[in-house]
Amino acid sequence: MSIGITDEHVELGESLRKWAAGLRGTDLARAVEGDPSAAFADSWRAATEMGIASIAVDESHGGGGGSALDAAVALEACAHALLPGPLLATTVAGLVLARAGEAGAPGLAAIADGDAVGLVLDDYVWDAPSAAWFLAPRGDVWVLLTRADVELTPVVGLDLTRRFGRLDAVPATDAGVALPGVTTDLVRRAVATFAAAEAAGVARWCLETAVDYAKTREQFGQKIGAFQAIKHLCAEMLERAEAVTAAAWDVAAAAADEDGQWAYAADVAAVTCFDGAVEVAKSCIQVLGGIGFTFEHEAHFYYRRAMTLRSLVGSSSAAAERLTRSAVTGVRRSVAVDLEGRDEAIRPAIRAAAERIAALPAAERRPALVDTGLLTPHWPAPYGRGADAVEQIVIDQELARAGVTRPDLVIGAWALPTIIDHGDDAQRERFVRPTLLGELEWCQLFSEPGAGSDLASLRTRAVRVEGGWRLTGQKVWNSVAQRADWGICLARTNPDVPQHKGISYFLIDMKNSPGIDVRPLREITGEELFNEVFLDDVFVPDECLVGGEGDGWRLARTTLANERVAMATTRLSASTERAVELAGELDLSGAQMADVGRSVALSTVCTLLGLRTTLRSLAGQGPGAESSVAKLLGVRNRQEGSELVVTLQGPRLVDWDPTDRREDPFAHDVWEMLNTRCLSIAGGTTQVLRNVAGERILGLPR
Repeated sequence: MSIGITDEHVELGESLRKWAAGLRGTDLARAVEGDPSAAFADSWRAATEMGIASIAVDESHGGGGGSALDAAVALEACAHALLPGPLLATTVAGLVLARAGEAGAPGLAAIADGDAVGLVLDDYVWDAPSAAWFLAPRGDVWVLLTRADVELTPVVGLDLTRRFGRLDAVPATDAGVALPGVTTDLVRRAVATFAAAEAAGVARWCLETAVDYAKTREQFGQKIGAFQAIKHLCAEMLERAEAVTAAAWDVAAAAADEDGQWAYAADVAAVTCFDGAVEVAKSCIQVLGGIGFTFEHEAHFYYRRAMTLRSLVGSSSAAAERLTRSAVTGVRRSVAVDLEGRDEAIRPAIRAAAERIAALPAAERRPALVDTGLLTPHWPAPYGRGADAVEQIVIDQELARAGVTRPDLVIGAWALPTIIDHGDDAQRERFVRPTLLGELEWCQLFSEPGAGSDLASLRTRAVRVEGGWRLTGQKVWNSVAQRADWGICLARTNPDVPQHKGISYFLIDMKNSPGIDVRPLREITGEELFNEVFLDDVFVPDECLVGGEGDGWRLARTTLANERVAMATTRLSASTERAVELAGELDLSGAQMADVGRSVALSTVCTLLGLRTTLRSLAGQGPGAESSVAKLLGVRNRQEGSELVVTLQGPRLVDWDPTDRREDPFAHDVWEMLNTRCLSIAGGTTQVLRNVAGERILGLPR
C-alpha cells in the first residue's frame, strides 16, 4: 500500500506514478551519466508544469496550497519512477521557507514559478547544478541565497538521478536574506519528512519488481516464487516496505502538528525508513539474481537512491538516541482520528451509556456492557450493536473517558463468532450470552502433535453413533484447558475425502464429558498454561456439532464480516515502555540508548499500521497489508523488546528468582522474556504467516 489512504491521495498517487513512469527517469540518468553539470532540465520542466514541487506552497505565493502530506504522496509517486532532478531539495525548501514568514516569500514565489532551490547541508549542496536559490546555514541562522552568492563544484554522486555539489567557499556574511524561525532542527525534520516519502516510493518499486519477477521466473521446473526461501524474502520485503510507508505517512501528517510531535515522528521515520529502504533494495537485487546485478537493469538505480537518502538524512543511531530521550520525558506519538463530524449524532447517547456503566458497582459493569452491546459492539445484535468503524471508535473513546475497561473473552472471542455466524438458535442461546457474562470459559482443541500449523492433517477422529459422535485423539498446546468449561474442537469425520473437506467443528463439554484427560505442560517460564488433552471415546451430542458435517475447515477460518476496529493508542508495547523506564533510571551507553530508541520506533510503527487499517475502514475500504504486517512486526517488537529489557540490566540475570515475579520487577522482566518466545509459534508460526503473506497478499505461487 502507498502512503495515501484517502480516495484523493490514492488517486493523486496513482496518476503521478503513471505520469512519472512515462518520463523514463533512468533513461534520462543514463544519458547524462558522466556529466556533473547535468540539470535534468526536461524532467524538471515537466515536474514544474505539474506543480509538484509547489504542491505545499501557499496559494498566496502561487502554489497549490496543499499540505506536507499532499507533497509526500507526490514525492513517493515520483520516487517510484525515479524522476530525476531537484525535486527533494526544492520541496524541503518550500516547507522550511513557509515557516520564515515574509522573509521566505521570495523563495516561495520562485518555487511556484519553477525555480529550483538547492540545500546546503554538511558542506554539500543538494541539486547544485539546477538551483537558482539556496538555503544555507550561517552559524545558528539560516539564509536564502541567490546563485551568485554560492561558489560550488558540481559532482556526480552515487545516485545518478540527482546532482550534488561541493561548497568551494563559505558565502559572504552579508549575502542573502536571513530567515527568522528557521533552525537546523527544522531543516533536518523537513529533510527527514520528504526523504522518507521518497524512501517509501523506492521500497514500493523494489517490492513490486521482486514479486513480479518471482511470479514469472522459472528455475528447476517451477516459478521461483514457489520456493519458500524466495517467498519469505519477499514477505520480509513487504514487512519493511509497509513499515517504511507507515512511518513516512505519519511524519508528513505530523508536520502540521506541534513541533514536539513532528520531531518525534521525524525520528521514528529516520530510524525506520532509510535502513528499511536500503534493505528492501538489496533484497530486490537478490531476488532478481544475476540480472539484478547488471547495469542495464534498473534495480541498481533504486539501491543507489536508497543509499544516498540514508547518507543525506544521517545516522539512524543518532535519531534513535533522540527518540529515547523524548520517550523518557513522556513524549509519545498521539494521532487524532478525524471522524469528520460523523460521530456527532451518536456520541451523546454512547457517552451517557458509558457514564451510567462507570457509575455502577464493579460487579454490575460487565452485565451492563453486555446488555448495551458495548462489550462486543462489532458483533451483530443482540450480542453486539453491528457497529461500523465510526461507532466502534466512539465507543472506545467514551469507555476510556469514563474509565470503563472491557473484560477479555480470550478463546471465547474466537469461539463465539463461529457460533453466532454458523451455529443454530439453540447453540447461540446456550453459549453466547453466558460467555459474554463470564460464566463460561473456553479452550481451543485444534493443534495436534502432528498437526500444528498444518491443521488439515489432523488425526483426531469422530465416529457417528446414535445421537451424536464419539471423538478419539490427542490435542496439544491447549491454553487454559485445565479450567475451561467448554472447548472448540476440530475432528475428522470423513477420512475418505480430501483433507480439508473431511473435518467437522464440535463443542465439547470439558467438565462433564467422560473420557477427557487434561495433562498440563510445564512451559519455559516454569508455569503451566498449555496442556495436552487426550480424548478417549468422548461422546459429543448432535446439538454440539456447529454447522454441517465436513464444514469444520471453513468454520475454523471464520471471522465476522464486520471486523473489530481499534482506537489508536499512545502507549508503546509493555516491554518497550519498560525499556524506556530503565533508560530513565540507568546510566546507559549511547549504543544502549539507541537500542531503546529502535524499540520505541518499532512499537510506534506497529501502532501506526493499526491506525492506517482503522482509517481504511473509516474510508469504506477493504483491509490492506497493514494488519498482516502488524502481526508479524508486533511479535518481533514484543520478543526483541522483552529481551532488550533484560539485557539492559546486565548480569542480574544470574540472580533471577522465578518465584518472586509479582514483587520483583526484574523477575517479571525475565518471565516476560521467556514467555514471549511463544508468540512467534502460537496461532501459526512466523514462517507460516510469511508463507500466507507471500501467497495471499503478494500473489506468489504455492
